Amino acid sequence: MMYAWSHSPRFQHLALFYLAYVLGCGFAQALAIVPGITVSIWPPGGVFIATLILTSPYSWPWWILIGCLAEMTAQLVWFHSPLLAGLLIYLGNALCAVVGATLLNRAIGRPVRLETLREVLAFVVLGAGVAPLASATVGSAALAWFGVKSQTFTSVWPLFWIGDATGILLVAPPALVAIQHWRNRTQISAMQWTEAGVLGLIFLGVAALALKYDFLLSAYIIMPPILWAAVRFEFKGVAVALCLLALTTMALTLSGSSQFIGDPETQRQKQVMLQLFLAISAFSALIVAAISRQHQQALLSLQQSERSLRDLVETLPVMIDCAAPDGEPVYRSRQLREFLGYELEELDGVGKSRLAGTIDTSVHPDDVAGVKENLARSLATGEPFARMLRLQRFDGEYRWVDTRAVPMRNAEGAIVQWNITCLDIDGEVRAQQKLRLAQERLGRASQLASLAELSASIAHEVNQPLAAIVANSLACNRWLSTDPPNLGRAKLTAERIIRDANSAADVVSRIRALFKQSTEAKSSTALGSAIAEALALVAEEMEQRRIRIDTDVEGDLPPVSLDRVQVQQVLINLIRNGMEAMDTTTEDRVLGIRARRLGDVVQTEISDHGPGVAVSGRIFEPFFTTKGNGMGMGLTICRSIVESRGGRLWAEKNKKHGALFIFTLPVELKAAP
Repeated sequence: MMYAWSHSPRFQHLALFYLAYVLGCGFAQALAIVPGITVSIWPPGGVFIATLILTSPYSWPWWILIGCLAEMTAQLVWFHSPLLAGLLIYLGNALCAVVGATLLNRAIGRPVRLETLREVLAFVVLGAGVAPLASATVGSAALAWFGVKSQTFTSVWPLFWIGDATGILLVAPPALVAIQHWRNRTQISAMQWTEAGVLGLIFLGVAALALKYDFLLSAYIIMPPILWAAVRFEFKGVAVALCLLALTTMALTLSGSSQFIGDPETQRQKQVMLQLFLAISAFSALIVAAISRQHQQALLSLQQSERSLRDLVETLPVMIDCAAPDGEPVYRSRQLREFLGYELEELDGVGKSRLAGTIDTSVHPDDVAGVKENLARSLATGEPFARMLRLQRFDGEYRWVDTRAVPMRNAEGAIVQWNITCLDIDGEVRAQQKLRLAQERLGRASQLASLAELSASIAHEVNQPLAAIVANSLACNRWLSTDPPNLGRAKLTAERIIRDANSAADVVSRIRALFKQSTEAKSSTALGSAIAEALALVAEEMEQRRIRIDTDVEGDLPPVSLDRVQVQQVLINLIRNGMEAMDTTTEDRVLGIRARRLGDVVQTEISDHGPGVAVSGRIFEPFFTTKGNGMGMGLTICRSIVESRGGRLWAEKNKKHGALFIFTLPVELKAAP
């Protein structure tokens, strides 16, 4: 009781509920068209259940008490039934409202707004279908018990149930919408007011003609305006339309000109037809309004998602372009439009497609051919497109961009759209170019420093015998200038001059041998043993570098026409290059050596799993190197050694990854002595 008192409604709300209940009873009495039947439609049931749905269960005792007063008033004013019978009928009506509101609150949750198809179906089934079972049962039993107008339970119960259900369908939705609309104070535009006024006039005219006795074939001709109101104005339109329909029906019924008025023999059937007409009209309008509301909410959600996605795309630090399956652009982000300096629509009407106009207008002339070729291949095969190219900015400057296009496919695998991203990488490209130039300058400086060091070493080696030659020449000159000349001393000094001159010649020969191998001495070597000796020389270094050797050498290889020391020089140089190439790899470090006879030559292959060789042609040029501390002479000397004996040396890409160096040497036709 304390909870009910603390949740007592306002007096004006109780008074409004009392008035609506009494007027609803009067409306029901006006439509009591069947002789011997008290009512045909019961609007107070809709008022009652709508009130309980919108209020707290703690306040329900107040509404039940005021409803009882209104029911007793209506019994005295309209129905003139026995007081106890009227009280029992009210208990059934109150039970109907409590059961309906409780079921709806549990099935839908609070508040019940009737804004979705699920809520409408729950309202129709539970509020207008299940709940009236209680009021129809109690009310029919009360009428039969007290013998009001000689009515029986079985004859009254169906009409009682349909009447309560129809009253709930007609009155509860307008009541719910009216109260929620009053609370929310929804704004309606002038255009909507105009459309609502025109629709109201059409509705009234069609309703008057459709419900008038035998004027039109069917009363259901009123359905199009009702559904129009449901689609355009949703539940507000349904509420107004149902109110107008109820008032029009009551007016024509009171005037006796309604097509639902008949003779005593057919009036019961006419009443059922009237109840079904009003129930079907209300049910159809509510369903259409719910579908329309869900459709509008789905459209609104879709628009919000599209707006959120567009805002996300517009703020991403990358330029985005979307194209049709044939490559024609259909959307460009703000960043791309501002970068290019023109809108996508400006490409229309110029005698070429948007795609062709974009390529011809914005892509650098040197990149156009490659872009068209790659793009045509991607459009034909559906493969992604990836390319660095130069795009002309709005100020005329060409900037490097990384462009990538990926197809978006549907469930069947067909391309429905191309999504393209363009990332401005001009700063990175220019920085890489500067870095490459700096590295080249550093490499040349390193080569010059190495050359200077080599020159200083050569000068040091040659300077000593030359200095000795000069000193001995002066000494010889002195011994010959004495009187008499000291021929013995002069002869000894001359021998020293010859010795120092030969020493200088040997230094020069060794230096020349670094760059040009002598072709005078020819000998043959067993390649298999030379490979074994070379591997033994670098075995310790391989172990330190954690490199595994994989050899495949034929056992009966013939001797090759090359000195053993020179063969080992070539092998060790190539093996060391392979080991150094794998210093940065984290995968399995395997160095492969394969030797086999191919006709008149023996072919040797040395492979590694390093990063590979990108410029295989230049690596054999003098002073070209990819090492930080190299002079670029090792491969040059190796090629000179091999070619001096009629062989070849070249580089290829390894099958998996890395580099493959191959050299051939002719087979020695004469066996070595």
